Amino acid sequence: MFQIKNVNIEHIQDNRILLKDFSLVLNEGDKAAVIGEEGNGKSTLLKWIHDEDLVSSYANVTGVKLNLNQKTGYLPQQLPVEDGAKTVLSFLNENDLLVETGWEMVDDIAREMYLDTDLIYSEQKMNDLSGGEKIKIQLFKIRLQDPDVLLLDEPGNDLDIETLEWLEKMILNTNHPVMFVSHDETILERTANRIIHIEQLKKKQECRHTIANVGYRTYVSQRDVSFVKQAQQAASDKREDAKRMERYRRIEQKVSHELNHVSRQDPHGGQLLKKKMKAVKSLGKRFDRERENMRRMPEKEEAILFFFEDIYLPKDKMILDLHISPFMIGEKKLCEEVHLQVYGQDKICIIGRNGSGKTTLMKEIYRSLKDREDIRIDYMPQNYRDLMNMELSPVEFLSDGTREMTTKVMTYLGAMKYTSDEMNHKIRDLSGGQQAKLFFLKMNLDRCNVLLLDEPTRNFSSLSSPVIRNVLQEFHGCIISVSHDRKYIEEVADTVYVLSDAGFVKR
Repeated sequence: MFQIKNVNIEHIQDNRILLKDFSLVLNEGDKAAVIGEEGNGKSTLLKWIHDEDLVSSYANVTGVKLNLNQKTGYLPQQLPVEDGAKTVLSFLNENDLLVETGWEMVDDIAREMYLDTDLIYSEQKMNDLSGGEKIKIQLFKIRLQDPDVLLLDEPGNDLDIETLEWLEKMILNTNHPVMFVSHDETILERTANRIIHIEQLKKKQECRHTIANVGYRTYVSQRDVSFVKQAQQAASDKREDAKRMERYRRIEQKVSHELNHVSRQDPHGGQLLKKKMKAVKSLGKRFDRERENMRRMPEKEEAILFFFEDIYLPKDKMILDLHISPFMIGEKKLCEEVHLQVYGQDKICIIGRNGSGKTTLMKEIYRSLKDREDIRIDYMPQNYRDLMNMELSPVEFLSDGTREMTTKVMTYLGAMKYTSDEMNHKIRDLSGGQQAKLFFLKMNLDRCNVLLLDEPTRNFSSLSSPVIRNVLQEFHGCIISVSHDRKYIEEVADTVYVLSDAGFVKR
């Protein structure tokens, strides 16, 4: 059993409460998914549980962690800088972990995870691995450590579909308590049996959390039904109150009229009317008190508001005719040939195992298109730092500095649920989801009609992700993407290509 009590989290820079009076008990077999919008404190909670020093620079956290002797296996959302400089072998063999585990067990776990054993003993730097390979190696290390509690922050990010299916089985089959943050709705639907929902309401001035002992789809369904019911009850109470107050006002006006016209020769009648008015006023005060206890419209954290402005490409316009033979990274041949033709409103998705070269291919496509003058192209890389100055604020990143543009940018940021404080933070201080939103806003502001998207939905919450998928589905330009998000592939892509050492083929 794992337990935390009375946890409070305050964001220091914004002086904003992210979590208040939060207590949780996790037992064997619990698979607790932490959901909520970007920047609501989900990652901070997991970091604090694992190691308080990870959050001390930006958050004040109080609370009690029981069972302190338990070993936590923690997967961070981003690989720590100090680990990125290590070789794969040195990262995995800290404290002789590989030796202590035993080579036979190491090989068994590697096969289970579809992990090449050559990579395990590699002198390749962790930073040089693909995004999915980094996650795989970290999950592999956690498996070797055999922790008592699993704390996983976006474990599905960048994983290929085979490994995603392994991850789901691993979460389902372990007896250890699992607490994980995920925006992947498929993982949530297939694995979670408890939901922890962290919300920010009233323009992020009020926090709320909900713990539900049900699966994800059941939680979403029950929540929607509950909100509809509460809204109907609140509307009914409001209608009844309006009718009651209308009757009250008529009585008050009648007594007031009679009191103003009572004859001076009828003091007894005047006294009776004053008593009647006093009773009416007392009734009005009672109604006011009852109104304070009326059922109110439920507060709900809303999804982002986003759409692409009028974008259109002719369907028969040739966007890309790429032919690479052979397809290589340095001296390593990835496959014999890549041939890809893309037209005006095509929505292409490229899939394949981690390390197969998908991101390398996307970079090559970007290089071949970025100087074209007949299209407007933008690229959302897997590593945001490749094309984003992390020292800028969101406003500085998106605006050209003019007053008109700055006003427009701030309006757009507000629709994406940024507070005024967050609009002026450095990008490096924002969550991955908040950073991802900036790419989409930039594409819109630049009126791009060709989008290159490497894992576009990986950091969006389960509330925002459907919005992004719908917007991309309705986009009247061209999309070339890499994704392992099964809902994205199903709902957005009209053509899927598989990249492997066997070739580049349409699925």
